[in-house]
Amino acid sequence: MPKQDLSWIPVFFKKRVCTTFVEDSFSNGGLCQCGATRDFHPSVALGDYFSTAIVCHWDSTQHSSEQPTDAYGELEFAGAGKRHSYFLRFSSTTDPSRVFDFMREHWKLRQPNLVVSVVGGEGRSKVKSWVRDVLKQGLVKAAQSTGAWIITAGLREGIGRCVGEAVRDHAPAVSSATFNKVVPIGIAPWGLVHNRQQLVNPEVTLLNTLHYTSLMNSMPWLVLAGSGGLANLVSDIVENVQSASVPVLGAEKEEGTPNVELRERIATKVKKYFPSERDMDKLVDKRVSVTTNPYVDELKLAVTWNRVDIAKSELFNGNIDWKYEDIEDSMTDALMNNKPQFVRLFIDNGLNILDYLSYGRLEDLYNSISDTSLAGTLLQHLLDERKNESSDQTCRVSVYEVCQLLEDLLGEVCQPFYKSVLKEDCRYRKVMCKHPWLCLFLWAVLQNHSEMAIFCWEMCGESVLTALGGCKLLRELSKLEIETEAKLSMKELAMKFECMAHDVFSTCYQTKASYSYKLLIRKSHLWGDATCLKMAMAADARFFFSHDGVQSLLSQIWWGDMERGTELWKLVLTMIIPPLLYTNLIDFKSVHQRCKFPRIFPHIITMLHFLYFFAFTIMSSGTAINSQSKKWPFWVSRWKQYWYAPVSSFIGNLVMYFIFLFLYAYVLLVDFKQPPPEGPAVSEYVLYFWVFTIVCEEIRETFSQRLMLYVQDVWNKFDVLAISLFIAGLCCRMFSWSFNMGRGILCVDYMVFTLRLIHIFAIHRQLGPKIIILGKMIKDAFFFLFFLAVWLSAYGVANQALLYQYDPSPDRAFRRVLYRPYLHIFGQIPVEEIDTGKYWDRDCTDNLTLINEGKEPCRDTSHNWLVVILLVIFLLVTNILLVNLLIATFSYTFSKVQERSDTYWKFQRYNLIVEYHSRPTLAPPFIILSHINLLIKRNLRKVPSTKIHRFGKVRK
Repeated sequence: MPKQDLSWIPVFFKKRVCTTFVEDSFSNGGLCQCGATRDFHPSVALGDYFSTAIVCHWDSTQHSSEQPTDAYGELEFAGAGKRHSYFLRFSSTTDPSRVFDFMREHWKLRQPNLVVSVVGGEGRSKVKSWVRDVLKQGLVKAAQSTGAWIITAGLREGIGRCVGEAVRDHAPAVSSATFNKVVPIGIAPWGLVHNRQQLVNPEVTLLNTLHYTSLMNSMPWLVLAGSGGLANLVSDIVENVQSASVPVLGAEKEEGTPNVELRERIATKVKKYFPSERDMDKLVDKRVSVTTNPYVDELKLAVTWNRVDIAKSELFNGNIDWKYEDIEDSMTDALMNNKPQFVRLFIDNGLNILDYLSYGRLEDLYNSISDTSLAGTLLQHLLDERKNESSDQTCRVSVYEVCQLLEDLLGEVCQPFYKSVLKEDCRYRKVMCKHPWLCLFLWAVLQNHSEMAIFCWEMCGESVLTALGGCKLLRELSKLEIETEAKLSMKELAMKFECMAHDVFSTCYQTKASYSYKLLIRKSHLWGDATCLKMAMAADARFFFSHDGVQSLLSQIWWGDMERGTELWKLVLTMIIPPLLYTNLIDFKSVHQRCKFPRIFPHIITMLHFLYFFAFTIMSSGTAINSQSKKWPFWVSRWKQYWYAPVSSFIGNLVMYFIFLFLYAYVLLVDFKQPPPEGPAVSEYVLYFWVFTIVCEEIRETFSQRLMLYVQDVWNKFDVLAISLFIAGLCCRMFSWSFNMGRGILCVDYMVFTLRLIHIFAIHRQLGPKIIILGKMIKDAFFFLFFLAVWLSAYGVANQALLYQYDPSPDRAFRRVLYRPYLHIFGQIPVEEIDTGKYWDRDCTDNLTLINEGKEPCRDTSHNWLVVILLVIFLLVTNILLVNLLIATFSYTFSKVQERSDTYWKFQRYNLIVEYHSRPTLAPPFIILSHINLLIKRNLRKVPSTKIHRFGKVRK
């Protein structure tokens, strides 16, 4: 081990040295009352004989002083192998927190979950054999399972020796990583350490100290009955005296009451075990003052040791009458230390969570989150922002920060949590949580506590929605997590919640399909008016969307009142010849068939932005759905049934988009005239108007949702790019100096508009997954192009420099460095030019003047052999290695997506159905009529939108 500078240790840690020799009357002048011999005292302590003659009682504070410690470092015990122990001598007045900090930082000891102090049996009396067995089988095992520190007197006698042997014997049975959790620590008086002078060495290697907090209030004690001494007294009192009646708090103390009787009985027991004790009255008074439930400490100890089996068999076996006050603190301890089995045990034994969880206690739970965890970091960041805005720098994490964090993670999928609570100022802390299990579920999910979160989910209502909400939170947290292990853990738990939501919904769907549809679209007040479909979409729950029940609901939405499976040619033909709508060409559902699906009232339909097929008979003024609504004439209702279906809107937009692309191509190829006044042609003006209607529809979409949500959609970015290029091309083509540039921009823009067709075909069962595969392959191709660009540039530059000594033309250099090697991949190899041994029929010159003027330079034949070798290596690496690597990557991507192609398609199908339900029925360019109608209704007539009232806002 490398030697470290330990000179700073004596500055921080002091030892206490006797400065006055006070003779011990029983030692014939050989010992001081401090316990050390005369030889171990410094000359100063022996000098003043007059003072020592007067002093008859040695006092530590008066007759000793602190000096820099000189005993610290690393100690190797004989027979202990290569394992070392650390030691440090320090004064009894040393700050325990300083000792604890140095033990963790320099001795590298883990922070304990439990500190066990073993006391008793420190004399030379023999420890009973059954006590040794308890220490070996019980104490060390419990300490190993909880990561505890075991503190003893540190002597090789009595109980301390038994503990040391138990830890030593337990070491070979466990791994080194587990054994490190059991940390035995001895705290011995310096005067009792054998050969202590050998430890005095200021240059020993390591350091540090310990944190020994002595007896505190309400500290649990474990007493081994029959082990002798004080243990026997305590056990005797508990077994034989505790049964005596204990006075009720607040009762008057009179002579003859049970309090006096209890005092006498305890005094008798104390005299029996300690007949020579002088302060008998003080001991008895302290014992009589104890009036708490004796099992509470046992419960706390069981929770600390995480022994739920003992708690079930010994404490919750029905023989003890537990009160709420007895379990309350242990419940908090179990929650903070992530012990869901104890939480379940307390709930099963009568703890009412409605009486337990207040908003103040919920804040305590959030403040117990580790600052090193992701949730703790995010909450602390929000708290720092609040501190900067206010003058109060002592505030801690409150419900306000929790509300902000949940709002950031969940977005607009639901209304913010705890908003109504925060209106009550600080009084809310005493208010009980309305939905305590949901609050605990969110708290556990934010910490990624799997077992605790699943237990709280089991106790929550809204099982499907709650599981999807947990999935959403975890996937958002995983995007922010930096640690790989924690990120994977969050993703696994998110997938587990998604599977649980899928399984619960599957059970509901098998029980009754119509109720399961209501479950998907029902507003949940528990989750701030969120729905299962909205939450699943926000959580990217593809597996949940692949369920047959979800797809059945989406299919009903897609076809509306038309029969599912209607041939597309019938829909197109009816669109071209509208009178066919009133024939039997298309089958529509009967009233009885429509009633099989649940009728959704307006307040639910407002939330569920696309379930229009329940409300085809609603009047345009927005009347409610009921059986006595005004009936439209047959020709009007049939027209509505056809055109209100998203499939009709989709086909109409598809047909008109093909016509738009045909018109665009016709303008570019046939009717693209010169700038004004000669052009543009009439067809081009029609094209301009068509694009203008598309722009109006994009503007309507941006106003129907937040701008950030609009930008997140890839195909919306395509639309913005296409429109921007069209406007740029239109402006350029109007001027003669930029006419050709404008025509080029419009040609490129035509490609963008054509690629937009890919999104339209996402509804197709076979083409939809292929579109996803294509998108992932494009990402793979970018990585391939990176390697290819490196190899192309390396070969191209070397090849060009070897063939031509001097060629200042940038155009030729670019073509021969990058473009020509790229063509080599596809077999276009100009052998005559590359191989100087071949004849090349081309005029060239070696005249530098002519070459600078643009003349073709002649080839250099001196490195012909090297050029040929580089060509062979280039083709080998490119055509065999890189191209096959790309093919293998594409094959892996294809097989990976193809395995789940049905899941991918079902998920993206939802987006398309929502999009085409939200659009006006008419397609561009006729959509301008719908926009004018909407403008008049909303701004002039102030008529509310029945579509918004029925279906809410569409989009993610």
